[in-house]
Amino acid sequence: MASVNVNRSVSDAFYRYKMPRLVAKVEGKGNGIKTVIVNMAEVAKALGRPATYPTKYFGCELGAQTQIDFKNDRFVVNGSHDAPKLQDLLDGFIRKFVLCPGCDNPETDLLVNSKKGSISQTCKACGFHGPLEFSHRLNTYILKNPPHLTPGAQGASLTEGKRAKRCKKQNGETPNAQNGEHRSGSPKSEEEVDLVVGSPPQSANHSDEDEDWALDVSEAAVRARLNDLTDGAKSLTITEDLEKTEKERMDIFYRAVKHRLETNDLTTNSNAARELLSEAERLEVKSKAPLILAELLFDDKIHLQIKKHRVLFLRFTHEDPKAQKYLMSGIELVVGMHKDSLLPKVSAILKLLYDMDILEESVLLDWGNKKVSKKYVSKELSQEIHAKAEPFLTWLREAEEEEESSQEEEDDLEIEYNDRAQSSPLKDHNKVNKAAVNANAAADADDGEDDVDIDAI
Repeated sequence: MASVNVNRSVSDAFYRYKMPRLVAKVEGKGNGIKTVIVNMAEVAKALGRPATYPTKYFGCELGAQTQIDFKNDRFVVNGSHDAPKLQDLLDGFIRKFVLCPGCDNPETDLLVNSKKGSISQTCKACGFHGPLEFSHRLNTYILKNPPHLTPGAQGASLTEGKRAKRCKKQNGETPNAQNGEHRSGSPKSEEEVDLVVGSPPQSANHSDEDEDWALDVSEAAVRARLNDLTDGAKSLTITEDLEKTEKERMDIFYRAVKHRLETNDLTTNSNAARELLSEAERLEVKSKAPLILAELLFDDKIHLQIKKHRVLFLRFTHEDPKAQKYLMSGIELVVGMHKDSLLPKVSAILKLLYDMDILEESVLLDWGNKKVSKKYVSKELSQEIHAKAEPFLTWLREAEEEEESSQEEEDDLEIEYNDRAQSSPLKDHNKVNKAAVNANAAADADDGEDDVDIDAI
């Protein structure tokens, strides 16, 4: 099951607080239609909250009734709601009831004082302790159903087994101890409750120089951690980029190539081609990447730039006809940008790409036989480009026909040679057969002579 960051505003792939992505299933029809949140228990466990809290939060936000069946781990919201919509609502619940106001980490606990009608929040990461800042209709439900009141509703474990109860009895505890009561039944003070559920109080000699355990999720820190990875590990990381549209991912790759071009990294860094390929594979735009590369790397000096960036283009187009077709579209785009200087040289440009093994013969011929497209350049310009490329395409077709005819001649010669090679054994076999027949005939004649001599005696 795919996982996402608990705080989805953090795009760091190494953000250690993960949760499963919500899975929703719509059941029923008409007035009885409802949405079952299949993995609500797992999501609540990752958040450290009872599964009832986010379920009730959905009901409050959507104005819908909710149904909760602890025995079957079934959490239902009436109406038809898709998973992305519920995931967005879950982000609101996390901001209000899970994330720490001080450090934005989800290592928090809710402390409920039913008598005073207050809800406070403590953070195990930074030591924050304070009242819940948000006023929401869910607050009323939380006051009536504190996090530790019913262990069966906890996100950490939906059921408290008999073994856990026996262990608590052996340790001198009872289930009521979680509700802020001693074994004798006397209630604990608020300070004692804080010590049990929340973070330990800070000592008097605590200084601001203590180590900060909060994770740095700034853009610079994220980039530094990615740079420490190998290319293979980078391609395996899960980021929010994959959830974006293809156009947005293409824009990310465009900015990456442009940055390397502006910093002269493509010429000074010997691993630049490999790193760009890894980035394209990570963003799942490898086949369309040559379109961006052609747009950024080529201009009216394209005959020099093809030779300069040959290795880079080979990494993207080698044995990938789809990538080669997008490169052809990029060539058309570049020719359109420098029409006066490049249009007369289209045949020479295509032949250079063919000689450099960047474009294959089949792709070039397929491009020449197709109808012109107006997706990247105007239809009129595309027709002109095809017309200028016709001499090269004609030469390519003739070379292919000559190759096919020579191949057929070689096949004919091989057949004739085989026929001749097989004729000698047949002749030898006939000679042997004739010799055998003659020998048999001579033997019969000898036998006949012997018979005559016997009769004469």
